[in-house]
This record gives sequence, C-alpha cells and structure tokens, in this order.
Amino acid sequence: MEKLMPSEIQQMLSSVPNWKLTEEKWIERKYRFREYLKGIDFVQQVANLSELTNHHPFISIDYKVVTVKISSWNARGLTALDFELAAKYDEFYNQM
Repeated sequence: MEKLMPSEIQQMLSSVPNWKLTEEKWIERKYRFREYLKGIDFVQQVANLSELTNHHPFISIDYKVVTVKISSWNARGLTALDFELAAKYDEFYNQM
C-alpha cells in the first residue's frame, strides 16, 4: 500500500468530513455516545473490522467519548485504506 501525497490526503479528507489530520501522518475522530455501553459496542465493531483487515487503529475510551486515530505503519503515513476504514467506522456510528 502506497503512502498518499499531501494533496491526495486533503482530497480524501473531504470524503470523511468529521476526521482531522494530525501530525501529518494520522487521521483522528472523536465519537460521542449517549450511553457508555453504546461506545463499547462501537469499539467492538471497530475492533472486529480491524482484525479482518489486519489494520489496527489507536482507540481510547473516555467515558462516553471514543477517539479513533489511524495511520499505516508499513507506509509510514496515510494510505487509501485508512480513509476507507474511517468511512466504515462512520457507518458503524451512524447505524447506532
């Protein structure tokens, strides 16, 4: 998987509008839930997809806020897969 160029990253960010670029090599989003256990259910869905794709984000749980941060280690930056997974995580969130 190839590392995206800065112009490609900016273009792809428009497809996941709630995500932000951090440190030029991560995309990150905070998800807010009304109930703690809904956030835990969301994390389980993210974890299951991560295992299937063998691409694991950083996840932190702060009561009703779940933060997901993703990058591609092998590419040393962002790839198309990071943005595909970000869109899928958004789908999980919207279905809850």
